[in-house]
Amino acid sequence: MQIEINKLIRSKRQTISLIVERDGSLTVRAPKRAAVAEILSFLQEKSGWIHRAREKILSIVEIPKKEFKSGEVFLFLGKEYRLSLVTPQRPALKFDNGFTLGSTAQARGEKVFSQWYKKQAYAVISERVELFSSQYGFTPKRVKISSAKTRWGSCSPDGTLNFTWRLVMAPLEVIDYVIVHELCHLRVKDHSSRFWREVEKIMPEYRERRKWLRVNGERLSV
Repeated sequence: MQIEINKLIRSKRQTISLIVERDGSLTVRAPKRAAVAEILSFLQEKSGWIHRAREKILSIVEIPKKEFKSGEVFLFLGKEYRLSLVTPQRPALKFDNGFTLGSTAQARGEKVFSQWYKKQAYAVISERVELFSSQYGFTPKRVKISSAKTRWGSCSPDGTLNFTWRLVMAPLEVIDYVIVHELCHLRVKDHSSRFWREVEKIMPEYRERRKWLRVNGERLSV
């Protein structure tokens, strides 16, 4: 059965990767020199995974969009905190065992929260990357925080580690799993058994943390 590619991105990467987007479409990332036949063969090999991923995505109940009103719950490092609308304040969003949002900023609540999460993500993730790098001898080039919606992290060919700010909503042990995952890609570019052995050396319980992301990933959004 022919599998339709909705988006093909070629880059300097060394391996082919597949992303099933939230709408069920398929994005393929491939090396610049990869032949079309090679890509199609890879798709056929992974057809079962693509089918299961699409079924899972289409069965997910959509999370209601935030309205940024008092009483709503927002995640930070795996814990739930309630939001209170208050009189106008500076900065518009504050956190102290709960979130307070200035009433005049309610209409732009998504942007305000995104900016706050982005700042926290950089601080938390940079510190954890440095910790694991020093302990296990990794030398990433730098850490970047993105607004990616379908990928928790990635490792660029030049050694830059990219993480979505949404990750900072997850528990620290889950954040650590994604960090270790991307650090291991500095040594093994693909997802071969050798790669997973590298991850397991550092984090023997990585399967539980990966499962948490699969089950709860849709909650990590504003």
